[in-house]
Amino acid sequence: MRRRTLVLGAALAALPIRVRAQDGRTTRLVLATATPGGSFPAFGEALAEAMRETDPGLMLTLRPSKGSQENLALLRAGSVDLALVQGEYAYDALGVEKGSETGLSVVAPVSASPGLFVVRADSPIHAVADLRGRRVALGTHASGLTVMGRSVLRGSGIDPDHAITPILLDRAGDGAAMVLDGRADALWGAGTGWPGFHVLADAPGGARFFGPAPEAIEPILALHPSLRRVRVPAGALRGQETPVETVGSWSFVLARAGVEAGAVARLVRAMDRGNAALARAYPAGGDAAPRNLASAVPAAWLHPESAAYLRETGALR
Repeated sequence: MRRRTLVLGAALAALPIRVRAQDGRTTRLVLATATPGGSFPAFGEALAEAMRETDPGLMLTLRPSKGSQENLALLRAGSVDLALVQGEYAYDALGVEKGSETGLSVVAPVSASPGLFVVRADSPIHAVADLRGRRVALGTHASGLTVMGRSVLRGSGIDPDHAITPILLDRAGDGAAMVLDGRADALWGAGTGWPGFHVLADAPGGARFFGPAPEAIEPILALHPSLRRVRVPAGALRGQETPVETVGSWSFVLARAGVEAGAVARLVRAMDRGNAALARAYPAGGDAAPRNLASAVPAAWLHPESAAYLRETGALR
C-alpha cells in the first residue's frame, strides 16, 4: 500500500510539469538565424521581441549561424528546434528529400524577399548588364541569398563565376562597407528590411537599387521553383523613386523532427496574433503572418500544427 501511495504521489508531482509544458507557460525554443548584419538575425530579433510582447511566456533563444545551409544541418542534427531557411534551400530540402521523410517541416513564413542589386548613387552601374567585369558582393558562403543572386545573374546571361568577380562574405554585414570603401562595386541583397540596403541608402550620397531586366525575369524564374515575380513599390527604400520589378523567394521558419507539437502550436498562434508587432519591428514583418503559408508551399510540407491552424482559420482547406 505504501509503495502504491509513493508511486501515485510521484505521478501527481510530475503532473504540473506536464501541464506547464502543454499550456506553454515556460515554452522555450532555440531558433538558428545567420551571420550578423543580415536579414535573418534582424528578423530573429524582431520576432523574439514581438513574441515577448504578444506572449511573454514564449521564449526564443537566437543562435547565430553561417546561414541556410548550416541551419538545415543543425535541424537534421537536432541541435536547434527551429531555423530560418531561404527559399532555394528550403525547397530543395523539402522537395528533393521529401521533408516528411526527413522530419523537417515548415512552421511559418518569414518574407517573400525581393532581390535587388545596390550600388552607390554616383556609380556608373545602372543595370545588371553593367555588372560584367565588376566586383559584386553576393552574400555569405552558405546563404540562400547567395544562391538566389547567382540565379539572377545566370538567368540574365551573366556567368556568376567568370563574368563578374564574385565576393563571398564571412559576415553578411560586411558587404555594405565594402561598397562604401570601394572594395566592391555592387552588393546583392533581398528584402526591403535588409540591413545592408539601409546602410547604403542612408550613407552620404545615397544609393541606387535595380533588379534584372524585364526580359530576364522569366528565364530566372525557370531556374528554381522557389522564385517568384515580386514588385518593389516606389519609396520602399530611400532613394528608390520608381517601382522595381524583380524576383524574390520566400524564406521560412523550419522545424526539426520531434519538436514539441504544443510549442509549435503556441508559436504559430502567437505569430498570427503578434503580426502587427512584428511588422513594427521589422519592415517586411507583415509577410510573416502564418496564413501566407497557404500559397507559399505545398500543404504536405507544413508542420501538422501549422496546417491545423490554417484549416482552423480558413486559410487552408
